[in-house]
Amino acid sequence: MFPKMRLCWRVFPAALLVSALLASPAPSQATSCTTQAELLAPDRDALAAVGGRIATAILGQDYATLQASLLPAEAGDWQGIHDSVELGAPLLKGGQVQLRNLYLLDATTLTAAADTQFFCSNASGSLTVTMNMHALPPGRYAVILADAAGAPQAGQIGLVLAWDPTGATAGWKLAGLNVRQGNFDGHDGVWYWSRARELMKDGQPWSAWFSYEAARYLLLPVDFISSPNLDKLGQEQALIKNSPQDVYPYSMQDGDRTWKIESIRLDASLRQADLAVVYESTGVTDPAAVRTEAGAVLSALLKVHPELRQSFHGMWAVAEKDGKRTPVIELPMGQIP
Repeated sequence: MFPKMRLCWRVFPAALLVSALLASPAPSQATSCTTQAELLAPDRDALAAVGGRIATAILGQDYATLQASLLPAEAGDWQGIHDSVELGAPLLKGGQVQLRNLYLLDATTLTAAADTQFFCSNASGSLTVTMNMHALPPGRYAVILADAAGAPQAGQIGLVLAWDPTGATAGWKLAGLNVRQGNFDGHDGVWYWSRARELMKDGQPWSAWFSYEAARYLLLPVDFISSPNLDKLGQEQALIKNSPQDVYPYSMQDGDRTWKIESIRLDASLRQADLAVVYESTGVTDPAAVRTEAGAVLSALLKVHPELRQSFHGMWAVAEKDGKRTPVIELPMGQIP
């Protein structure tokens, strides 16, 4: 039996974690990565064929093909995969599959499952993409990025394939997938990156910070890849002075009350550029009082940072009490007083 991989099946609009996300590990034993341009023609053609077939099945919600393509070790996660494809369908609707990048990963030198880092360089070595895998078993893998070209929400697909030598026919099998939109209201990651630079120049550090976050989210369908482009984005973002990252926990005076903000992050669960605001609740339990408290927190935050209204769709209020976080309400900016 092929060792079970610890992967993540991402579901929209809410994330369902079936197993651990491919995370940022420390480098492990020697591994190698071959980029699309450096692949031998048979490998490139084989990966393109399998990736195209699986991506087309995702776009068409062809569950029979997807289940037949699944790595045996991931069979127990089929329901999560099914839900991922079903809930991601609106992001891909109206598009045609277009493969973006192929990467062949060789981890056959591993002696046991390990956190593994791959450096994927072009022939000259002038450009390197880094991939970080968590608890990866020994074997051969491929990462395929694809787009739903022409889809209004510019849907993107990220696939992880594993070479399965078992069964009647050896071949590439589906080991992980992620579906993500490529724009918010027609604005892609490049637009948000440019917008972040403008906001930084205009002295709006909070709006700039979260615009960089939106750009990072939209540029790739997966979170385990870093590139020189994303590194540059991160370096620009780190130069922002008085960013929200510098102030948590953030206290705001609101009349005779003081609200404490534990964190704010970009939230795309409703396929909009929202901000999720985690605040320390007073502990009210009556539903009406809970909503009133949440609205007061969001209103107080926008009075201090009114520029956020122009840059984002709305806000989530997430109450925190005794270590437990509870989403309360999402409001468009126009409905927050």
